[in-house]
Amino acid sequence: MSSPSLTPHTESAHLDREFADELAFLRRARRALAWMTEHARMRVATGEQVAGDGYAAEQLGRMLKSHAKELAEEPDSPLYFGRLRFGTGPDAGEHRDQSYHIGRRRITDESGQPLVIDWRAPVSSRFYRASAHDRQGVASRRRFGWTTRHPVELTGFEDERLDHGEDLGVRSRLLTAEIERPRVGPMRDIVATIQPEQDEMVRADLDRSLCVQGGPGTGKTAVGLHRAAYLLYTHRRQLRRHGVLVVGPNRAFLHYISAVLPALGEVDVRQRTLDEVLSERPPTTVDTDEAARVKHDVRMAAVLRRALYAQITEPAESIVVPDGSYRLRISATALARQVVEIRGEDVPYGVGRERLRARIVALLQRQLETRAETPGKTWAQKIGRARPVAAALDHAWPKVRPEELLATLLADPEALARAADGILTADEQKTILWQRPPRSVRSARWSAADHVLLDEIAGLIEPPASHGHIVVDEAQDLSPMQCRVLARRSQHASLTVLGDLAQGTSPWAASDWHEQMAHLGKHDSPVTALTTGFRVPAEVLAFANRLLPGLHVTAPPTRSVRVDGTLRVRQEPDLAVATVATVHAALDRAGSIAVIATDALLATLVTALRAAGVEVDTTQEGHPDRRVTALPAVLAKGLEFDHVIVVEPDDIVRAEPRGLNRLYVVLTRAVSRLDVLHSQPLPELLANVPGTADRTYR
Repeated sequence: MSSPSLTPHTESAHLDREFADELAFLRRARRALAWMTEHARMRVATGEQVAGDGYAAEQLGRMLKSHAKELAEEPDSPLYFGRLRFGTGPDAGEHRDQSYHIGRRRITDESGQPLVIDWRAPVSSRFYRASAHDRQGVASRRRFGWTTRHPVELTGFEDERLDHGEDLGVRSRLLTAEIERPRVGPMRDIVATIQPEQDEMVRADLDRSLCVQGGPGTGKTAVGLHRAAYLLYTHRRQLRRHGVLVVGPNRAFLHYISAVLPALGEVDVRQRTLDEVLSERPPTTVDTDEAARVKHDVRMAAVLRRALYAQITEPAESIVVPDGSYRLRISATALARQVVEIRGEDVPYGVGRERLRARIVALLQRQLETRAETPGKTWAQKIGRARPVAAALDHAWPKVRPEELLATLLADPEALARAADGILTADEQKTILWQRPPRSVRSARWSAADHVLLDEIAGLIEPPASHGHIVVDEAQDLSPMQCRVLARRSQHASLTVLGDLAQGTSPWAASDWHEQMAHLGKHDSPVTALTTGFRVPAEVLAFANRLLPGLHVTAPPTRSVRVDGTLRVRQEPDLAVATVATVHAALDRAGSIAVIATDALLATLVTALRAAGVEVDTTQEGHPDRRVTALPAVLAKGLEFDHVIVVEPDDIVRAEPRGLNRLYVVLTRAVSRLDVLHSQPLPELLANVPGTADRTYR
């Protein structure tokens, strides 16, 4: 295999000329982008005047403003990252002897000629997938090197000559440098480093739901976000209408990934935690662990359904409706027949209620038609609201508010027993009952699990609007009832489900992806494993993988391509002093630093660091002026830092029932260096290896 060959520092006149040509092209692309931005602003100003009517003006204005916003928010990143040059063979097809620069967005000049091709365009897939074994018509693939400061400047390039049998893959120096670049600030996009297996998932069709089992550093989150961007590019109109939703485990995680989609030109994607999807109001109380487990159990769906449909009762009286000189009548028997028929049609509760109203009106209308009268729409609407009809409807199929129904179940042991008979045990019923019921529904305090149950009831009454596509990260931690929340919102759409069974830390964490996908309403979706790590160094990953036998999941181990990491495990008598010293040493190197421990220990460590003059961010929002973050172990999931200092691992294991999984998460947050400081013995799976203690691995 040949090594990368072309750089601007060689003495070759040919390479100097090539580099000069690339600099000239960069200037041309920058002028074109400036023109596109100015033109977009001008179109916003004039678009309203050329639209044919008010509605068209509003729609056109919205589209133009969105485009102008995307261009104006162009990140401080290179306009392109690669170039494809096609050969003259038949496999090049329509691209025979053509050359394309590939970037984050399409850039055209004033004449409309494309200068940079969007990474999501069909031809761009060959940049990621072409190889010496399957050239796909590509003669050479060029990668560009850029400065990291603003404004970014071209520093060099590197060519892969596929027609000569070269296939650099991850051995490319520029590709490796981009993957291993220090982690400062929010997560970046990976358009320059997408691997073939990742690209295949990114470009999966909109009608396909995917589940990606990805170990630490395999890029599963990036795959999900880039798939969202790809689908918005490919199915713009459909997804703009129904929306794309990204669901993350917590606000810190969403802040961390917040810059990725805007960097890819997508600024209108909703990014929410599941609690925010459920309600604009935060929970106001906390369940006991036992109550939370019962409420998150999928059996609660059956309890709530039974309780809701138990509100339907057999009509006791006939309906008599005055209509001018006539008295229209429906017998209780005929009305009961309609109730039974509608219940057998298995429609949402609210739909059933309105269907019963329509059937009542239809029966009354037929009575007039037998007298040769033809009542119209106005008459039907009036009769549907008539007092006798409304009274019969409220008796047979009453209107239900989710809060009232759930409050009744949680406050009334007899009501809960009727709904949960044969589903929940007596002890489980007692566990979720309110100890002190509120005086009214309006004064009720709802927990996070209660919000899930309220959403279940609301979905039984009237299903919520479906999104065009939903990306769910850390999905292994969703309970069956939480999965149903998202299933309702993706009933007519697709999902990208991301997670790692080994990183499941919730009490109801999934142990099997096929079962989890069934809860999400996507029974037949394929599960694909990403097992090659690009971010977490091999030494760090091998150390963390020692925990896998104790996690009792079927997740395959991850192997890293990176060999540049450092792992140090040290027993220290004073953890606060050792942490301060380790942080000071870490500050001498580039990149972000995180100190991770249990909540109880973290406060002591933060006090010691600040006393030593170290600026520490404890907000989990990536403060730009503070390189050091102090992070409780429970909030580490999904984040990554160049240097991680894990303090007292055994405390992390003992702090919660799935503490071993939590430790696995914490150890794999490091993308360059990991220090493990402990005063107590290490957990058995880490300690039961000769030479583990007080050792440095490189």
